[in-house]
Amino acid sequence: MPKLDLKKENKELYNPSAKEVSIIYVPEMNYLMIDGEGDPNTSQEYQDAIEALFSASFKVKFISAKEASKDYVVMPLEGLWWVENMEDFSIRDKSNWKWTAMVRQPDFITESMIKKSIEEVEKKKDLPALSRIRFESLHEGLSAQIMHLGPYSEEEPTMEKLHNFIEAKGYEFDGSMPGEKHHEIYISDVRRTKPEKLKTIIRQPVRQKKKE
Repeated sequence: MPKLDLKKENKELYNPSAKEVSIIYVPEMNYLMIDGEGDPNTSQEYQDAIEALFSASFKVKFISAKEASKDYVVMPLEGLWWVENMEDFSIRDKSNWKWTAMVRQPDFITESMIKKSIEEVEKKKDLPALSRIRFESLHEGLSAQIMHLGPYSEEEPTMEKLHNFIEAKGYEFDGSMPGEKHHEIYISDVRRTKPEKLKTIIRQPVRQKKKE
């Protein structure tokens, strides 16, 4: 059975340059999502969310292979990050961060498959965040993105480069999809990768500035 790898199928979405910002179109995609708030480095709620998301994602992968003969590589963790007033958003102080942790699902994964996967995980594991999972689509559309190489704590210069590019090229943050939320895609497995070798995509939906 061939195994689908969406990172390879959609290279433009998951393998951007670390040197230059690129403008891409991100189509509507389906995710398992959990919302929460607090510093991800210290929040038990965030750790619970990650465990629940991957437990359900791996279970639905096996259900898909068994019932639909469609196997695939489970996608990496992603996060939307924001605060009530984005002018106060700081990479140094994450205590007031709000977040959506999420894992992309292939288009052929159905609501019934997700429901079954959660039910099967519930039978074997007591995961407090499992009941908070939702299956939802996200359509970012026109977006700017760049690859950050290194520790998460050193992302600020990469973020500034992204934001400066958006301003210089006549774009602005697209407040409709999905607001001014800071989007990260964690290509590397933090458990197996040295901090200096971590790969993180930073993405921001944009739109052309209206001419005054």
